Formats: sequence, structure tokens, C-alpha cells
Amino acid sequence: MKDETRTQGRGKVRALLAGGLVLGVGATVVLAAWNDSEFGTGTFTAGAFNMQGSTDGTAFTDHASAPGATLPFSLSPDNLAPGDTVYAPFAVRLAANTSTGATVTVNGATAGGTSIANLSYQLLQTTSFGCDGSTTGTDLVAAGTALDGTLSGVTFNLDAGSPTTDPGDPVFLCFKVTAGANLVQGQSGTATWELSAASTS
Repeated sequence: MKDETRTQGRGKVRALLAGGLVLGVGATVVLAAWNDSEFGTGTFTAGAFNMQGSTDGTAFTDHASAPGATLPFSLSPDNLAPGDTVYAPFAVRLAANTSTGATVTVNGATAGGTSIANLSYQLLQTTSFGCDGSTTGTDLVAAGTALDGTLSGVTFNLDAGSPTTDPGDPVFLCFKVTAGANLVQGQSGTATWELSAASTS
């Protein structure tokens, strides 16, 4: 009887252990089903960027390649004598479809024609459109800079319009070109400045 009782007891234990194992496996399956996911999607759209120039401070358009806009120099830049200074206003702004501000780098003039020796210039950033002998402003390029000289680190900023359906506020510039004492009679040439805008974001 004792052996039978022990055998039956062992069988119950085994049955309970077996049942426990089954329940354990069942619990593991249930726990594995507890999961969740989160998804996020980003939409990316490129902005627009465009700088325009104006020779009258009112009508702005693109001048994206050399020689670009013809600067309206006052007096007579084709009849210079030593000591003469001629003046030209220019303005730039970001177009209405531009979605970011810009840093504009002023590059040195590129010479064309036979010669632009013995000419120097000054470039001012002014508060209004116009350029003559009395015009003052912030020196971007100091007076006396050789017309065919190189520039480094000459920049100014442009703001985008707000909202972007409007153009940004213009920056007004004044070019002053002066003939030196050693100006050679009959020399003729051109100088083309590049204003290179880069997005600030």
C-alpha cells in the first residue's frame, strides 16, 4: 500500500509538474503577444532661393551671369581724366519666392578690355538708393582699392521676405570709381563685380 501511495503521489507530482510546465509555456506565449509599435513620418520639401538686382532701386530682376546689369555711372565714365570720380548706385534683394536669408560676398572686379590700370574704387552700403559725391554709408570696400585688386571677406546680409510671398528688404550699394594721377590716355576697359549670395540655413 505504501508503495502504491508513493507511486500515486509521484504520479500526481509529475502530473502537477507537467501541468506547471504547460502553464509556463502558455504564459510565455501570452507575454510575447504584449508588444506595440510607434511610427513617425517626416515630409521634406526644398525651399527656394533667388537674389535679384536693380539699377534704379525700383525694378528688380535677375542678372545671373556676366556681364550682368550695366551700372548707371554718373558723369562720363568714357571720358575720364586724372582725379575724376564717377558714381553708380545698385541694389540687391531676395526675391519673393525665397524662403531663407542670405550672406552676400562681394568678389573683386574682373577686368575686361585693354586695361583698367590706375583706377581705384570704393563700395558703400547706404541707407537709401542713390550714389553721388555726397553719398555716405558703411564701407564695404575702402576708398583707394585698386579696381583690379582682389577682395577677401567682404560680406553683407539679406533677409527673406515675411511672409515669403513678399520680397526681402533691399540693400543699397554705391560704387565710386576714381581715376588715378597716372591714368593712361586712350585706355579702355570694363570691370565686372560679382555679388555671390549663399543661403544662411
